[in-house]
Amino acid sequence: MPAKKDSIPTHGNKSAEAGDGWKPAEKKYEEAHFIDQQQAVWNYSLFSDADIRNFQRGTHYRLYDFFGNKQLEVLGTKGTYFAVWAPNASFVGVVGHFNDWNKTAHPLKVRQDHSGIWEGFIPGVNEGEVYKYHIHGYKGIRLDKGDPFAHRWEKRPHTASITWQTQYDWKDGDWMRTRKKHNATSAPYSVYEVHLASWMRPDKNDEETYNTYTQITERLVPYVKEMGFTHVEFMPVMEHPYDGSWGYQGTGYFAPTSRFGSPQEYAAMVDAFHNAGIGVILDWVPSHFPYDAHGLFMFDGTHTYEYADMRKGYHPDWNSYIFNYKRGEVKSFLISSARFWCDRFHTDGLRVDAVSSMLRLDYSRNDGQWEPNEYGGNGNLEAIAFIKDLNETLYRDFPDIQTIAEEATDWPRVSRPTFEDGLGFGMKWMMGWMHDTLDYFKMDPLFRQFHQDKFSFSMMYFYDEHFMLPLSHDEVVHGKSPMIYKMPGDEWQKFANLRVLYTYMFTHPGAKLLFMGDEFASTSEWNYKSELPWELLEHAPHAGMKKCIQALNKLYRTEPALYEKQFEPGGFEWVDLNHRSESVLVFMRKGKKEKDNVLIILNVTPVVRNDWEVFVYNKGKWSEIFNTDDKAFWGTGDVYNPAIKSELVDKPSRCYKIKLNLPALGAIVLR
Repeated sequence: MPAKKDSIPTHGNKSAEAGDGWKPAEKKYEEAHFIDQQQAVWNYSLFSDADIRNFQRGTHYRLYDFFGNKQLEVLGTKGTYFAVWAPNASFVGVVGHFNDWNKTAHPLKVRQDHSGIWEGFIPGVNEGEVYKYHIHGYKGIRLDKGDPFAHRWEKRPHTASITWQTQYDWKDGDWMRTRKKHNATSAPYSVYEVHLASWMRPDKNDEETYNTYTQITERLVPYVKEMGFTHVEFMPVMEHPYDGSWGYQGTGYFAPTSRFGSPQEYAAMVDAFHNAGIGVILDWVPSHFPYDAHGLFMFDGTHTYEYADMRKGYHPDWNSYIFNYKRGEVKSFLISSARFWCDRFHTDGLRVDAVSSMLRLDYSRNDGQWEPNEYGGNGNLEAIAFIKDLNETLYRDFPDIQTIAEEATDWPRVSRPTFEDGLGFGMKWMMGWMHDTLDYFKMDPLFRQFHQDKFSFSMMYFYDEHFMLPLSHDEVVHGKSPMIYKMPGDEWQKFANLRVLYTYMFTHPGAKLLFMGDEFASTSEWNYKSELPWELLEHAPHAGMKKCIQALNKLYRTEPALYEKQFEPGGFEWVDLNHRSESVLVFMRKGKKEKDNVLIILNVTPVVRNDWEVFVYNKGKWSEIFNTDDKAFWGTGDVYNPAIKSELVDKPSRCYKIKLNLPALGAIVLR
């Protein structure tokens, strides 16, 4: 009997022999059919002409659906489709374990539309294969590069990509449907900043040991829930080669790091946070990338992703390279990366790193090391346009997230909409508040009376932006000392000072961010090679500090006056700044309803002040709802206000005088 047509070997590795029963016409048909099929597989592409145009124009924001590796079935043949952008290459092949790293065995085909895209379908390559692109680049240079769009990489120090996808059965539907209210600027927004590797390790003294995403989930989710934070922020989880960069010099813009497990295990961790009612923010770095040989630098032998002019393309501070924001393909790459994390991994916010360095052509450069823009200024017009497009795209597609700028200068309108000539971020780090506040609290209390303006100045410019108050990892590294040792005085005074600082932070308008370890007053600077000093919680001062942060988070979440109008001028009022010599400061936070208003009194000297008089309007009855001197926080517990005396002193204005007992180096909150 003649062989059936569908029994012809797909790969042509078996030929029909004479006498096998085939008629010449049938044999000719089968050979032609096989050639047509082989040609169809060879020409297979995911890209349309519109995709190419948008990619080149910088307006394609779903590149992760097209580039990288895709496990597919083409004309009945299972394998993997590869696509990579290498516009200056003369040859690109896929090499890996599956072909014994043969550099010519599996060439890709360059598209004939001048897009610089190389693509091809390789039968038999399944999920889990290790691979790189072998590139003949500019002037004949030979390179082996990881896949910029890979979703999984080998664990460092290995540097190859892995064929893998991001499918995950999400179970956070309730969170996704309601997260708009959790991420709103009129909601409590208290962020716990975490470096996943060093938060906790299997062996605290061995930097080569990591908890898996699953183990981190089991430990971190209940801890963040217990502490009362509304959000967690991960220092970069994107794949990166060097631990010492803390993730800020990345190579995998579409891949959770393999240090802790698979993309699906990472997704399960996010899922668990959402099901615990906690939002997830990611640090994302579109400002620069490292020069590792397998990464983006000189990708096809010349400046593909980075500016060719090193006055714009090189970061002197970080020995890294700056993305070419003018190039449409690079812009599409970066915005696709940002969108990828929100789309595939349900990210609730992106904290964009080093925005100041992107905005300014003269950032960390002296005269002669930078060139002004076409208008003679120092703004990087291409980066500014990119940032605006980034925020417009993310808020269009994910209106219930937040983008947060780490921007350390006075660049105007960072967190204003682009239609108001802003950059379009949802929030901006309030670096001025952080520096002024730390400088103030570092002082001997005796001298604070002379520097009250440094303390109160933040409210002069607070309403220019939607600010987040950051006490981040940057403040407890590189010789800056841990938070507790920034405080003056003996041990008791240090802890009392820090409790007041934290109370000021949580009652000041704006979102909050606290770095891991600060919540229990770590006594060592953060070290990415070890883990947090959890043993400190065996000691009363540190256990008390942890309870204080728990109480402050609860206060912030449950008192509407502390969040409802946190970005509105009507949400804050200075009540008393006239006692400089005693260093007592009083302010009020206001909610939508007057009955929700709260009064905050800070006594930042080590002197107990009994029967301290404060004048307030409209409300005569007050009760103490928070006191940093509580014994549970390792305070004395001796100075508190069980019954607050009130006296109407001016009936027409409804002015009341209330008398309070103020603990030394203490803060109290009244409602």
